[in-house]
Amino acid sequence: MREENTEQQRVRIQAVVTLSHDWYLLQKTTFDYLRRDGQWQTQTRETYDRGDGATILLYNRQKRTVILIRQFRFPTYREGHDGFLIESAAGLLEQASPEQRIRAEVEEETGYKVGQVHKVFDAFMSPGSVTERLHFFVAEYEPSSRVSDGGGLVHEGEDIEVLELPLAQAMQMVADGRICDGKTIMLLQHAQLHLMPVKRGLQILIAGPYRSGTGDDPALMAANVAAMEAVCLPLYAQGHLPVLGEWLALPMLALAGSRQVGDAVYEELFHPHATRLLSHCDAVLRIGGASAGADQMVVVARSLGLAVYFSLEEITQA
Repeated sequence: MREENTEQQRVRIQAVVTLSHDWYLLQKTTFDYLRRDGQWQTQTRETYDRGDGATILLYNRQKRTVILIRQFRFPTYREGHDGFLIESAAGLLEQASPEQRIRAEVEEETGYKVGQVHKVFDAFMSPGSVTERLHFFVAEYEPSSRVSDGGGLVHEGEDIEVLELPLAQAMQMVADGRICDGKTIMLLQHAQLHLMPVKRGLQILIAGPYRSGTGDDPALMAANVAAMEAVCLPLYAQGHLPVLGEWLALPMLALAGSRQVGDAVYEELFHPHATRLLSHCDAVLRIGGASAGADQMVVVARSLGLAVYFSLEEITQA
């Protein structure tokens, strides 16, 4: 039994009693714990040691599908569920490395033979009482990767149904409770965020000269706005959402009491308003000639990690 150490020893094991070793190892441990206030406190905890495990989500980018399984889990049945959980393939390590075990387990349960697997994270799934650390993996699959029907091992009591689901459907099943297994939800969310994100258009701020070079002539400033607006329809046709800071800032300035370009209210609000708008955008399209304000939007965009474009041709179809 390992004692944990930080800057000083904070746990002293006093006694360990085995309560059950029928299926896995259930023990009761009495230990002294050094609290943050400097006081030692005697505590007792029961821990269930079933070994560490691994789980994997198979996904197909082109089809935007995932491979899951459905099997009976008695503990959930005891808690009022029907017992049939939809899950990602998983298994205990049993002295193998996580990578070796999960390759064997996924073929055994789903019938898919995978090559390279990618580890995404580890997690303690129930650290209040269970010692298991779960290793999470993902791997791509093709229809040709299936070498058997899967289904698990009969002599281990496994009776596994293999499911191929669109990721969008799987996420809806999480939302409505049909998928309620923790490890599976974590892997599906990872897939949605990092492996198969929902394609959408970008909200793109158009940045170009407004006052620059106009001498604050209203007609020239209107022409500058028109030049920025000229790229909006092409961007919209590509599936993106173009926005001009002037569309939102100028009405706000009027509401705030600005009476002319460059007055105190204008100077207080115009550029800060554009910066705030930029924090809700995905990219900047910088067009036109010299403009300190537009150049500042490029600087801010890059500091936020946003894409910066300098022509329509650089922006791809959504």
